[in-house]
Amino acid sequence: MKGTSAPAERLRAGQTLEVAVERAVYRGQGLARHQGQVVFVPRGLPGDGLRVRVVSVTPGYVKAEIEEVLAPGPGRVESRCPHFTECGGCAYQHLDPAAQAALKESVLRDALRRAGAPWEGPIPVRPSPAAGWRTRATLHLERGPAGVRLGFHREGSHRVVDIERCLQLSHAMMAAVRSLRAALEARPGLARHVRHVEMAESFDGRRLVASLETDLDPRQAASASALAGAVPALTGLGVLAGEGRRQRFLLLKGDAHVEATVHGLTLRSHVQSFFQASRFLLDALVQEVLDRTPPGGNVLDLYAGVGLFALPLGRRAEEVRGLEGNPTAVEDARANAEAAGLSHVRIHHGDVREMAAWPARTDERVVLDPPRSGAGPEVVSLIAARRPLSVVYVSCDPPTLGRDLKIFAAEGYAPVAMAAFDLFPDTFHLETVVHLVRA
Repeated sequence: MKGTSAPAERLRAGQTLEVAVERAVYRGQGLARHQGQVVFVPRGLPGDGLRVRVVSVTPGYVKAEIEEVLAPGPGRVESRCPHFTECGGCAYQHLDPAAQAALKESVLRDALRRAGAPWEGPIPVRPSPAAGWRTRATLHLERGPAGVRLGFHREGSHRVVDIERCLQLSHAMMAAVRSLRAALEARPGLARHVRHVEMAESFDGRRLVASLETDLDPRQAASASALAGAVPALTGLGVLAGEGRRQRFLLLKGDAHVEATVHGLTLRSHVQSFFQASRFLLDALVQEVLDRTPPGGNVLDLYAGVGLFALPLGRRAEEVRGLEGNPTAVEDARANAEAAGLSHVRIHHGDVREMAAWPARTDERVVLDPPRSGAGPEVVSLIAARRPLSVVYVSCDPPTLGRDLKIFAAEGYAPVAMAAFDLFPDTFHLETVVHLVRA
């Protein structure tokens, strides 16, 4: 038929293409097109001209990997890490730090727009120092013919990249990782039972704790105690043993807690508790939440963790009630509140949906900091039904944030301010704080 364009070439895995990256999208990918077909390229940057190899073809889009940078886009630099091209721990180490803030803001805005919750107001992005910022890390273990690998997953797979030096970690934590790998290498009978290693470090470096997730029976867990002597830098060592509901944490050496000082408050956190991994920006993050939460009245803190927001809020609120599902984090939060002398800060163990049983207060303010999966429709509706004076939503995932903001809008709550914090430089992650009020 006259005027009909030729059909797009049917692509296949292994095929080589030349593409130009149009924009960045979530999870560190560049979006390009080939004859109208969407091509996602991990580590492709806006403005890049690339030769790529097709990895997979699915209805609607193609995945490809970079073979050669033909023309670098603005801001592209040489990465500082020898593991960058294969390790999935960083997504933007090849982008100038000043350009990372603008790119992450654009990805956030795009995710909100695609979710049906566009935001046209300003989004200031607070940068972080790029080296040694990570105080918590999950390291994966893999055994093979070459021995034990301990590190992060390879980009796009579950294979493990053995890391000798990670710029995200402090020198002390990295040295402990190397010692732990050598100790497990020397103990293959133990290494075959280890799945992951959780590492946690105090902000001041005085405490360093490791927890091994294993498939050991609790009665066998003591066999891991020999690692304590092999890694003397550890101030605490523990093992997760057992399966399912029988799984429990067994402390083999020292203390399982690390400490952080935030807004003048000392917060302890167990190696198995969730705590923000950023060494440098937590004071600024907490200050943003304080600035957006009206002083006085009653505060409901959902997904309260160890009290990162509840305790600073408790200094200026009449009462703070928190809900947290991790019993270990609840123990930490209660200990932190007691140590700070904040008896009116009460952290309860339970699912956040249990707030439905709590009478709403006319002067209530809500703060929530959910996991990457977000709050979801049910929790958002329960919050809105309480008719709080304000809601401060702390998010680490732009797509689920956009989904939840759209639900809040349907429930009568609209954003009035938004700010972002690059807690995790060189990665695709971005922490966002949104202040909502009744429209």
